[in-house]
Amino acid sequence: MKTRVTEMLGIEYPIIQGGMAWVAEHHLAAAVSEAGGLGLIGGANAPGEVVRDEIRKARELTKKPFGVNVMLLSPHADDVAKVVVEEGIKVVTTGAGNPEKYMDMWKAAGIKVIPVVASVALARRMEKYGADAVVAEGMESGGHIGEQTTMTLVPQVVDAVSIPVIAAGGIGDGRGIAAAFMLGAEAVQIGTRFVVSKESIVHENYKQRVIKAKDIDSTVTGRSHGHPVRCLRNQMTREYQKLEAEGKSFEELEYLTLGTLRKAVQEGDVTNGTVMAGQIAGLINKEQSCKEMIDEMMAQAAMLLHWS
Repeated sequence: MKTRVTEMLGIEYPIIQGGMAWVAEHHLAAAVSEAGGLGLIGGANAPGEVVRDEIRKARELTKKPFGVNVMLLSPHADDVAKVVVEEGIKVVTTGAGNPEKYMDMWKAAGIKVIPVVASVALARRMEKYGADAVVAEGMESGGHIGEQTTMTLVPQVVDAVSIPVIAAGGIGDGRGIAAAFMLGAEAVQIGTRFVVSKESIVHENYKQRVIKAKDIDSTVTGRSHGHPVRCLRNQMTREYQKLEAEGKSFEELEYLTLGTLRKAVQEGDVTNGTVMAGQIAGLINKEQSCKEMIDEMMAQAAMLLHWS
């Protein structure tokens, strides 16, 4: 299964694991890479040295390529940007912003830079500044989202740029992969399904909440102040939306969610924590190893796309 993305990244299958905060650590990244995809360590808000430690631990588990997701809003983004160079990482994805200021340093180090974009304008700009590919992420995805759906965003980005496009948002099985390829993507990025993998370190309560989720269990908070986040409904989202409707300030609302993702992922508090997951959660109904997931998805996609 060869595309420009698999060739560029030296991976077997056109599947990239999302760089999810608190979830995408060395166990998950190594497992996805071992299974033939590209695992990612999520930099999130972690200091540079924590990310360095994660990279080294992943290297003990796999000799295959893996990357790092640099969250550009993080107060430690400058440090993390340097750490990936020092540690010889070959691929970086970026989220929540514009990675232009790091481009020269990364390119000089031979790093493939793949920004996550939610609009055609940003995709074009990233290509101009030397991005090697872009992840076009629709609002079906978990966590911070844009306004376009994957179905509409991907083909428009494909038409707008000449670099490879990776589709993300609402993809959780082989049908989703096949659909993404029909829209012109050359790989997919998958997050929510890998959350419930056997190698994922998230709390069992979190995994079960995703596995038991129905199609209508996804909600978006933060639309009123321009920072929409998709997660699964619970006590916390109801409280947030109530305060949002009352016109509370961004600061007050931020205070409510402070540390709630960690609370859900690590402590298993799926009532008051933030259970980030995409709309595809309703389709995910079992825990498997990353290898089982990837093999199953690729077999289904291959059949639909008549790949031999």
